[in-house]
Amino acid sequence: MADAQFDVVGVGNAIVDVIAQADNALIERLELSKGTMTLIESDEADRLYSEMGSGIETSGGSAANTLAGIASLGGRAAYIGKVRDDQLGGVFSHDIKAAGVDYRLRAATEGPTTARCLIFVTPDADRTMQTYLGVSVMLGSDDIDPEAIGNAQITYLEGYLFDREEAKEAFVKAAELAHAAGRKVALSLSDPFCVDRHRASFQHLVEGHIDILFANHDEITSLYETDSFDDAVGQLVGKVELAAVTRGAEGSVIVTSSEVVEIPAEAVEKVVDTTGAGDLYAAGVLFGLTQGYELDVAGRIGSICAGEVISHYGARPETSLAALVKEKLG
Repeated sequence: MADAQFDVVGVGNAIVDVIAQADNALIERLELSKGTMTLIESDEADRLYSEMGSGIETSGGSAANTLAGIASLGGRAAYIGKVRDDQLGGVFSHDIKAAGVDYRLRAATEGPTTARCLIFVTPDADRTMQTYLGVSVMLGSDDIDPEAIGNAQITYLEGYLFDREEAKEAFVKAAELAHAAGRKVALSLSDPFCVDRHRASFQHLVEGHIDILFANHDEITSLYETDSFDDAVGQLVGKVELAAVTRGAEGSVIVTSSEVVEIPAEAVEKVVDTTGAGDLYAAGVLFGLTQGYELDVAGRIGSICAGEVISHYGARPETSLAALVKEKLG
């Protein structure tokens, strides 16, 4: 697919990540559920934002993190996600472009404000996330850019976006446009609770439209309602061309109809913040696939990228991933 303008175009929730360090006392005082992601409304987002210490504000959202990782690896990345014409919308647009990602969707002039994820990181590297989805979930089929989809080797869909019917229609449209252009479609299941809410729809999407699936242990077992990891992975064989499933410290497996490739986790001196680990793993694997690497090498690149992002605060790489991969792989 050397004629593609982009290696990967991502479709997802356009969210500004606000990341700040916090102690357990603050988590308790604010009555937050430590270590979880909770959806909140606009008023609560404003209240919690005022309680946060100084932090980092970056363009976020799962797929956006993945695309930023691909750009850091030297890949050609584009993104489709919805923001408002407000201060945080400007932060998102400027930041993702500065990361090297093509972003052209015009900001909405009405409706809810730009989405934000307030991330409280405690000294144990745990993250407590309070997410206001705002206008990001209003993305629909009219926002899908046929030119961008047709000019990308892989279209990458973020499962977090899947709650509204309009988003499901947008996913199907993007997948159909990609396949009509002879391209591939990848999906991240994103979260086991997201899978629980939309299991039948996800199964239909996977079996009818997806070539490459990303998931973790909990997401894949939820998809097929089984406690057995091996059983869940076995059920995927024949439904997708390739599945990349992460298992935390145990590494990951990449599965096709003809082989199972086990990928070890990258050794990390100290885990500081696990935010974005799965997103950057997907970035490495997608980059490897679009560059024509063998599955074991693509998986290793994914592990290297995930290892870098969990070694510091924030869901974006702090060093050139291209240089890091060159150093690690030789």
